[in-house]
Amino acid sequence: MNIRTAQLAGVGAAAACAAPGARAQSCSSGQDAAVECFVGNAVRTNLVTLQYGMTMAQFKQYGVSVSKIVQTQPTSLAVVALASAVADDLPPSNADGSANLAAQTAAMNSIVDAGIANNFLVVPAETTAQDLKWFSLDLVSAMNPDNGILLSPGTMLRAIDSYVVTATANGTVNWAQANSGIATMITTLAGAGLLKLPAALSTAQAIQFAQSLAQVTYTYRTATNRASL
Repeated sequence: MNIRTAQLAGVGAAAACAAPGARAQSCSSGQDAAVECFVGNAVRTNLVTLQYGMTMAQFKQYGVSVSKIVQTQPTSLAVVALASAVADDLPPSNADGSANLAAQTAAMNSIVDAGIANNFLVVPAETTAQDLKWFSLDLVSAMNPDNGILLSPGTMLRAIDSYVVTATANGTVNWAQANSGIATMITTLAGAGLLKLPAALSTAQAIQFAQSLAQVTYTYRTATNRASL
């Protein structure tokens, strides 16, 4: 994927902010129309490229969806954080350095599914779960290169996965042990105020999400032949 496709998020955000001014132009009758105009111009000027096999009309609609996502808090921030963690901790490569984009893509998609299932991610109005997945993958694509981040955003994924590694013997994971350790970690962090949950989210839901992430990291490690993250 061309890294310029990740700029669609910026285009969507800019278009959302610029919509009032764009109403004076022939390409807009409202915010969504303004976004479609911005996306069309961005493609024609090679700022972004069509992706995921979309037609121009479909890509414009995706641009509208992106604009809805970036305006929705805390979903947009959560997606950025999760994408950053995946780019840092679940690279598109095998343990031997060979490329394996499919493993990273599957991991990101599974994390979005788990986030939605456990109420960590709320699908914004006029968007779909697939839009969130495409948006997160665009972000991961842009974040994959090492840009000198000092604090690893994948720390939580490594911490969760460490319980899976510890609970593994002869290639078999004792999931009861791993999930118990993860539950204790989340409960301890929440109790100490180090994990601040939204009012609508319970500690039990946070535990379920973390345990889902453990399944994702294990599947990723298996696909890439890694002993640990």
